[in-house]
Amino acid sequence: MTESALPKKMRAVLCYGPEDYRLEEIPVPQVGPGEVLIKVAGVGICASDIKCYTGAPLFWGDEHRAGYCQPPVVPGHEFSGIVVALGEGAGEKYGLAPGDLAVSEQIVPCWQCRFCRRGQYWMCDGKHDVYGFRQRTPGAMAEYMKFPADALNYKVPEGVTARQAVYIEPLACAIHAVQRAQIELGDVVVIAGCGPLGLGMVSAARLKNPGCLVALDLRNNRLQVAKKAGADLVMNPEEIDVVAEVRKLTDGYGCDVYIEATGQPSGVTQGLRMIRRLGTFVEFSVFRELVTVDWTIIGDTKELDIRGAHLGPYSYPLAMDMLSKGQAPVDDILTHTFPLEKYQEALELVYEANQSIKVVLTP
Repeated sequence: MTESALPKKMRAVLCYGPEDYRLEEIPVPQVGPGEVLIKVAGVGICASDIKCYTGAPLFWGDEHRAGYCQPPVVPGHEFSGIVVALGEGAGEKYGLAPGDLAVSEQIVPCWQCRFCRRGQYWMCDGKHDVYGFRQRTPGAMAEYMKFPADALNYKVPEGVTARQAVYIEPLACAIHAVQRAQIELGDVVVIAGCGPLGLGMVSAARLKNPGCLVALDLRNNRLQVAKKAGADLVMNPEEIDVVAEVRKLTDGYGCDVYIEATGQPSGVTQGLRMIRRLGTFVEFSVFRELVTVDWTIIGDTKELDIRGAHLGPYSYPLAMDMLSKGQAPVDDILTHTFPLEKYQEALELVYEANQSIKVVLTP
């Protein structure tokens, strides 16, 4: 399809504020030099989308910070789509051609700040534009979407479907969190939270060959998928004392690595009790509210190595390779699909978090 053959208007969901999302008709983006236009095949709804929708301070600000979200903006940073137009030089730069299935890393860096110049682009301090939240980077809850000239774009390998490719972004984030943990052979690793990210972490951690890989979640259906992802043991904190059980596994010491992906304050305090002295605690979640912990445990009592994890830098090729090799139970993770016009129903399903794991919208 040539750019001249594209429609002038498209349907898109626009975020105007907390719980104020609207389906509207807006212009189809036009591409300039180095830019890519895709026809969106699918877009996942992330936990951070829900926190933005419900008014989390990270996105809308508080007395300590300005809000990150720049409304009105099209949400959606987990996506795949078919290339329909390429700006000058974009095809050569990214190895893309019309008809290719493509994805783009969730952040479009400025390439000018200290972090970008050092190759630490996921910590961009210039603009830090993530798709779906910023005016420069409208997201994928629309029929068409543009990748800016500074984006990091990839052709999806054959064998990975357009629907499965929606999971590349969460899996890349999961891989980065696991890499941050620096898992050693024989480690007892606990991953708390078996949502889409946690299940990706289980899949990635399995490839590190830990001594024992434990997955925790309050929903038994998710724990069953965690087994498919490679967990040696699964536990439900509502059914057993998971701290006591992990201590039994480790001669009373506690786990070597704890990766927190619940998004709940209890997941943090549980981990601090469960982890051994000199252990590694990786925090990935975006929290709805302030989390308070006993920092004496972190410092004086256990001397823990606390590590954050943000986005999926240098991990998209790894995620695509994992999916092409069947190393993550992606078809069990992608549980629900809705047409774009039912975005409200889809958001509510993700918010309830009882039946779904990953919900996908198809424009």
